[in-house]
Amino acid sequence: MGILNVTPDSFSDGGRFLDPGAALTQARAMVAEGADLIDVGGESTRPGAPCVSSEEELARVVPVIERLVREIEVPISIDTTKAAVARAAVAAGAEFINDVSGLRFDPEMARVAAESGAGLFLMHTRGRPERMQEDTRYQDLISEISAYLREGMDLAKAAGVAESRIALDPGIGFGKSLAGNLEILRRLREFHRLGRPLLLGTSRKSFLGALLHQPDPRARLHGTLATVALGVAAGVTIFRVHDVGPAREAALTAFAVHPYSSPQ
Repeated sequence: MGILNVTPDSFSDGGRFLDPGAALTQARAMVAEGADLIDVGGESTRPGAPCVSSEEELARVVPVIERLVREIEVPISIDTTKAAVARAAVAAGAEFINDVSGLRFDPEMARVAAESGAGLFLMHTRGRPERMQEDTRYQDLISEISAYLREGMDLAKAAGVAESRIALDPGIGFGKSLAGNLEILRRLREFHRLGRPLLLGTSRKSFLGALLHQPDPRARLHGTLATVALGVAAGVTIFRVHDVGPAREAALTAFAVHPYSSPQ
């Protein structure tokens, strides 16, 4: 999954792809490097990021999605927590909804997902981005994330989303400490108990900066690739990344070592 942020303030590439032409060029480059899916986002969800209105988010993402659908061959995902944005994005041609709130921020999102027929990525978080890092303490991190994701699946299925259309993301960096992020990576296999494919989003994130003493997000590639390889070994099948070519090569190499990595 190639990341395409059409935002002015995303943590590593804010402002670079706001123009639809620049977004198209970047999407084409990611497809050429082997992306299977392009994830378009119009609101930054980095820690501390302010909320964006639906109108502003729509103005950012819809023209880009319309153009991508015409000119690239891989499916498009809309990265949003707003039902109105998801509805318009699917109408414009997006085939997946990536909701980092796990259906919690907008009560209409589950119904939109069901009615649209889109695939659905559900992620764990704790609170909205502007406050999610204020409390990163958990009694039992993996159990609490699992319960949140299971409840999100229940919400989706109750609205009419087929379970076969759902994948799950434990939410690296969303309401977690450095130690918590590392624990998730160590225990990724435990999330297979939920019975759905796993998405891992570690690309360029601040926990890697803390580990590597690297303040520049764009210089965190090597750390990102290590987490991709670890994810393959743990049975993860979807990776959300900025640097598609290197991540794909890391995944293919790891898969050559673990071609039948069991989720059990």
